[in-house]
Order: sequence, then C-alpha cells, then structure tokens
Amino acid sequence: MTHRRHAAVAAASFLLLTGLGIAAPSPAFAGTPGGTHADDRNSDFDGDGYDDVLTGAPGGTDGGRKGAGYISVQYGAANGIGTATSTPRVRTAVFGQASSGVPGSAEAGDGFGAAVATGDLDADGYDDAVVAAPGEDEGAVADAGRVTVLYGSRTGLSTARSTTMRAAAPEADARFGLALAAARLTGATPGDALVVADRGGADLFVHTAGALRPAGRLDTSGSPGGVRIRPASLTTGDYDDDGYADLFVAGISLEEDQRGRSALYAGGADGPAYVRDLSGGPATASGDINDDGYDDFVYGKPDRLADVYEPLNGGYVGVYLGSDQGMRDYDELGTPSQVWAQYTAGVPGTAELGDGFGADVSLADIDGDGYADLAVGVPGEDIGSVADAGGVRVLRGSAAGLTAARARSFDQDSAGIPGTAEKGDRWGAQVRLADTDADGRAELLAAAPGENTSDGVVWVLPAATTGTVSTGSWSYGGGSLGASGADARYGEAIDE
Repeated sequence: MTHRRHAAVAAASFLLLTGLGIAAPSPAFAGTPGGTHADDRNSDFDGDGYDDVLTGAPGGTDGGRKGAGYISVQYGAANGIGTATSTPRVRTAVFGQASSGVPGSAEAGDGFGAAVATGDLDADGYDDAVVAAPGEDEGAVADAGRVTVLYGSRTGLSTARSTTMRAAAPEADARFGLALAAARLTGATPGDALVVADRGGADLFVHTAGALRPAGRLDTSGSPGGVRIRPASLTTGDYDDDGYADLFVAGISLEEDQRGRSALYAGGADGPAYVRDLSGGPATASGDINDDGYDDFVYGKPDRLADVYEPLNGGYVGVYLGSDQGMRDYDELGTPSQVWAQYTAGVPGTAELGDGFGADVSLADIDGDGYADLAVGVPGEDIGSVADAGGVRVLRGSAAGLTAARARSFDQDSAGIPGTAEKGDRWGAQVRLADTDADGRAELLAAAPGENTSDGVVWVLPAATTGTVSTGSWSYGGGSLGASGADARYGEAIDE
C-alpha cells in the first residue's frame, strides 16, 4: 500500500533550542526500541521491563518559585513503586526547570508538569519523558508554552541530553504543550514520533540525525474534516493493526454547538493522515478492550456540552472499537459502539449534575485475563453530604467490549483506602492503570490534586487476581518524594 501525507500535515512551526546526539544503548539493560511496536504502552525509562510512573505537579515550588512546577518519576520494581522513604528501598527522582541540566529557568506560573507523556523518541530502548510547561512566557508573550524532553538511560531519566522546544512564532495563550503523546506514527524514523498540541492544533516531530526535528502540523482549527476542533487531549493506538500507531486529537468543537469532538489521523510510512471526525472529549485513552488485536478508543465527556448521549448531564464515556477498517466503517454520525454513564444499568452510582463522570479515563488489564479494563474518574461525585469529594469507577473488558459485570466503585470512604472524603478533594480527577511490578495486572493510581488545599495526593490501589482492590492501598504526595508539597497540585497530570 502506498501511504501519502495528507494536505492537513503542513509545515511545522517548531524551534529546537537544544539537542545532542543519540547515546548507544546497553544491550544488557535496554528494552524494546521505540518504533518497533505500535502498541508498546510501557513507560520504562531504564529498560528493566517494569512500568515507571511519571507525575506532574504544575503548582509546585521549584527553585523558590511558586507555581513553577515539577515532575516526579517512580521506578517500577518487583515490589512496585514507592516513595523516597519506602522500605524496601525504591528509586525515585524529581525534576524541574531549576534542576541542573534541565533547559530554561523556573518561573512562577510556568506550570512545568501540567502535561506529561512518554515514548522512545531516539530508539535506544529506553523510554523518554516529555514534559510541558504551557504557562511558559516567551519574552513578553504570555502563556506561549514550552516542552522539554528528558531522555531515558540504563540508570533512568537523565538531564544530560535534555532538549526544550517552543513555537517558532510564539502566540499569547497558545499554550504549546497543553497535551502530549508519543508513538510510532510514521516510518520516517526508527523512534516514536512526538505530538505536541496547542489551542489551534498539534505539531509532529521526530528524532533524526541526532536531534528532534519538526515533521508537520495537524491544523485541527482549520477544519481538515467537517468540524473545527480546539484540542484538549491526545491518545494513540493501533486501531487497524497495521503496525503503525494512529492518533486521536480530541477536544471541543469550535462550531456553535460546542460539542466534544475528535479528529482521527491514521499512522503510516509517510506519517499520519486525516481520516475522519468522531465524537470526543477532554479525556481519552486507548487499549484492546475485547482482545481482538485491534486497539479501541475511549473518550470521557464530564461536562455539560450538548450531546444526545448525555441526557442527564452527569457525564459519560464513549467507546469506539477498532477493526481492520480502523474506525472508517462507523456510520456518518460516528455513533459510538458503547456509551456508559452512571445511569447505565450495572454502573455504580447515580447520574447527577456535576458528577464529572469521565473527567479522566485509563485502560489496562487489571486481572491478567487479556482484556483491557477501564478506570473512570468521577471527581465531582458527592459522598453522602460531602460535595465534590470524588470517586472512581472500574468497568471490565470482555469479548463483547466493556461490561458492567463485576464493576467496582471506590472513594475515600471505601474500606481500606487511607484518608477521609472531604469537600472539594475531587478524588479521581486523574486516573492511571500501570503494571509497576510486572505481574500482568495493572494497579490503579487515583489522584486528588485538590487534596489538602491543593497540595495534591495520589493513592495506589493494588491489583489482585480479581482486579482492583482497596485492601493494601496507600497514598503519597510530592513531599513524600523530597519535593515541596505545598499547593503543588501533585497528580494533576499522570502519564497514560
């Protein structure tokens, strides 16, 4: 098959500020190089086979600057992840723009860590960390945004070859880096391609000739299909099983109805090409729910935007199942395969205005049965009389897609979960399923960035043979990792 770049992929507007050569991997430690598997979803910075966890604290104090932001990395191991004081000892690290070797400088309001992503950009077998500071000012241009890459190595993330990028023509409030993704979208490079969204579209760039270089722009606000879209989230998956990852740019329609929409771009040898528009929203995830070899696309719609699938306005989750057609065979309206909400039979809870069901979503196998399961954040959920305390719902994957059978509900009042449900905690504002101990079952990370007056806390719920359980769960914040925890909004971003 001949692959041609779509006209929507125009000249990019990147300016690469730094970038050095590729270090050779150590065969004793390096994992599978990026670009060889479109469905490689690990975040493995040291190539040891365990998922690592990358978390953003965009409100954190770094270099004495409040709101400069920072990230933390917790390295997976046979006993999973931990904190700086865990027993047995586990590895953790914290990076900000005040860290030695990280480009730029820590400034109040930068929001370093507001969005994070991982991928093996230089194809050395170690995943790399991509970190956005969408509040970064460029000279007098406010909130133009900037993105930084920290490269993985045998010993984990390093600042030695770190690179930072900004738009060549920065625009006020463009928020370059508001969403990030990395995957094998093109055959032009052996590594994963990096996608950086701003308020008008998304820029693609690849690692070639020893540096990250621009490779095109997806102008979603210019209506490549039938709807102009302001991006809010990105996700990748191989929806047609052709060996290349495909990309969904999801967000809000710029048309009068302001609905959640997404644009699908199919990956290929010559790079991603626009396919069609489908429904979407500000939260997205990809994974193989029905274990048929095709990745599936899930979007969360927690808001009150007009949509025929959300009659009670408590939020919902839509599912598109992949196939050999790569989602080209959905009807003209793009009707989802499945729609799930708290008014769906079997889903725990009651649909109420402001619940925020679908504020965040994550897909992975929680019980080792081969089907990807779905964690759904419901941060606006009231727990008894406690407003906006928040919760998480877990739906199971099956041969028929998602199912409510054995669905679970968790919140801070659940037995075994530390803490107490408090007003405005918004527990579940971020969710992530990650197999940090490589046992074939993903643990649930549920974040409450508003916990303790916006310090932010993350909870870890273990994975048993029956799936996610609250027994043995524990929590931590930025202070547990040696960073400043005050008003950090720790957990506002967790790599999917």
